[in-house]
Parts: sequence; structure tokens; C-alpha cells
Amino acid sequence: MYELDQYLDDQLSRGRCYFSKKEALEAHGYTPEAFTAAATRLIKKNRLAIPYRGFYLVLRPEDRVAGAPEPVRWIDPLMKYLKLDYRVSLLRAAAFHGASHQAAMVFQVVVPKQLRGIDIGRHRIQFVYQATDVFREANQAEFLQQMKSDTGFAKVAGVELMLLDSIRYFHKAGGINGVAQIVHDTGNKADPRRLAKVSVLYENSTVRRLGYLLDRFDHGRQSKVLEPFARKAKSMKALDPSVKPIIEGMPEFAERDSKWMLLINEEVEIDV
Repeated sequence: MYELDQYLDDQLSRGRCYFSKKEALEAHGYTPEAFTAAATRLIKKNRLAIPYRGFYLVLRPEDRVAGAPEPVRWIDPLMKYLKLDYRVSLLRAAAFHGASHQAAMVFQVVVPKQLRGIDIGRHRIQFVYQATDVFREANQAEFLQQMKSDTGFAKVAGVELMLLDSIRYFHKAGGINGVAQIVHDTGNKADPRRLAKVSVLYENSTVRRLGYLLDRFDHGRQSKVLEPFARKAKSMKALDPSVKPIIEGMPEFAERDSKWMLLINEEVEIDV
């Protein structure tokens, strides 16, 4: 019988650090019970890990300290296994695009379905839900790039989409100061035409917040294409929606930016 140990070595020799239970059963001729027993033995030997039911990761010696391979090596096959489209975005994508201050301790993936996060070894994957219709329009090839690993490629938000995602889900990107750092570091890399095109898919307030931060850090070519969005605004919004007024009417004392129709209710601080 084709031993599971040998199967793992064969996967690695093919440049694969993953397989599904179904694939292994078809290759082995095992019963499900026998496979589970063999897999459990290899998990105890630190040769296998399970990020999701029915989906296995093969650990090389260099992966064993971290408890799993780097997520970029297996996020694409995992999402294909789950039959879901996706994109790597927010902090991990910001680091990919050159945001030098982003430690990217979490691997964030935007998906059109509510999914529980994955904690495996030292790695943490956080799934960020985006409404299906918006996701479908945003997750087009022209707004995406590829993140390369030694096992293939993962879809990653292009810089324009990453900036909008970071603003939209700012509470998952280090708050308003974390997002400001991302805009400071990467805003000048955004293609103005593409930025304007994808911004149509996001809430007007999200686009205005991005425009304000682009202006703040002198990314004028990028901020200019977002000005028409601000002219359509019907009311002021807070720059940082997470800051609650301490007393009634406190927003009246915040600085008002009439260009971007924002209440500047938080002083933005970054590392330079």
C-alpha cells in the first residue's frame, strides 16, 4: 500500500505543500478510518498540519518551528478547495506594496462569505467579509496583482484596491493612524486612472477619507482624481468613525475640511 509518508514526500517533490483528504484517499486506497489514523500519527510527528477540515499542509523541516508553511504558499489552493474567490489585502498587501512600517503579523484575506479565521502555529489568517456584489466587481484582474511564492502565486489587491480596502476596514488595519501610514508609504504608487475607476465601488465616505490622506501626504496626482467624489457629498463625516464624542456636540469643535467634507476628529500621526 502506498504509504502516507511517501505521499507527503511526493507532494513536496512536486512543489506542493498541501493536499486534500479526497486526493490522498484516491492515491492511497485507504479507508477513511485508516487515513485518519495515519494522518494523526504524522500530525504528532509534526509532519502535517490542518488549517481547515479535509485540507492538509505538509511541513518541511524549516516549517516546523512556525507550525505551518507561510500562508502565501497555500492560501490559493485552500480557497480553491473552498470554491471561493479571494484576494490578499490590508496589512499583508500593504507590506507587499512597500509599506515599510507594516509588520503584517496577520495574513488578511478579503472574501465574499463570512469565514472563521485560522490560527495555525505562529500564523494567523483573518478573513474580511465584503458584500458579494461589490466583491465581484472589485476582484477583477485589472485591480489585482500576484504574490509569488515557491509553490505558485496568490491573488493580492493592487495598490489602489489595497488602499481602499484599508480605509474601508480601517479597524482591521491598525486604525486611522495605521491606514495613514499605509497611504504615506504607498499612495504615490497608485495609478490615478485605476484608482478613480475602482473607487466607484466603495462608499463615498471611504473615498473621501482616502482623498484627504493622499492630500495630507502630498500625493496630489492620486488625490485629484478623487475630488469629484467629495463634491457629491451631502454631509460631513468623521475622519475617524471610531472616535465617539465625549460630550454632546463635540464634533462641532473638530476641524472641518470642506474640500473633503470631513470632520478632522483625530490628529493623524505616522512614523517617518
